[in-house]
Amino acid sequence: MAFYSSLNAGGGVEAGTPAAPSAGAEAMPTPPMNGDEEPPLGYAIAQLHGIYILAQGRAGMIVVDMHAAHERITYERMKRALAEQDLKSQPLLVPLSMAVSQKEAALTETHGDDLRQLGLQIERIGPETLAVRQVPALLRGADSEQLVRDVLADLIEHGQSDRVEAVTHELLGTMACHGSVRANRQLTIPEMNSLLRDMEATERSGQCNHGRPTWTLVTLSELDKLFLRGR
Repeated sequence: MAFYSSLNAGGGVEAGTPAAPSAGAEAMPTPPMNGDEEPPLGYAIAQLHGIYILAQGRAGMIVVDMHAAHERITYERMKRALAEQDLKSQPLLVPLSMAVSQKEAALTETHGDDLRQLGLQIERIGPETLAVRQVPALLRGADSEQLVRDVLADLIEHGQSDRVEAVTHELLGTMACHGSVRANRQLTIPEMNSLLRDMEATERSGQCNHGRPTWTLVTLSELDKLFLRGR
């Protein structure tokens, strides 16, 4: 599980009771369990088009959008770490130099403390040049430059007068997206099962940060109807 484990280094989630979707979201059906024999999201059997995980459960087939699911897992980990003031940074071996606008460069000075609280250490080294020195440890595999550009874009959208705390969750959502497994990334069966177990232990894992469902269940009876079985 080297690849998936590396994405989650620096912030594990302890196993626990599978969480229900957030309030207002349509409840996702959960396959029945028989003691400890089968976890709620079953066991992975394949990956489809590098986007979906297909898992088998007693009730039928579970289809998981792996990026959306991992995005929720990463977001909840970052949110928890921030609340506990434990959102660790990881220094880059070589600071990343970025060309930006003067407005973007000024934002890093105005909101420097807030960005550091989110695990980003960015220094203005010229009128239109930044040096990114540290990124959140949870996102160490992400594209650091695109991550910083998207965070700065969020700050510009909300205006320089707004405190970062007012849009912290949106910023965390942007950052979590960059730290999540991408489409067309091939996962092994153990890695897929690891992601399923993390989903079961993550709050509101039934939907991604944008409100889309992360998984659905196709029951055996629904599959039977597709193939006209039992007629």
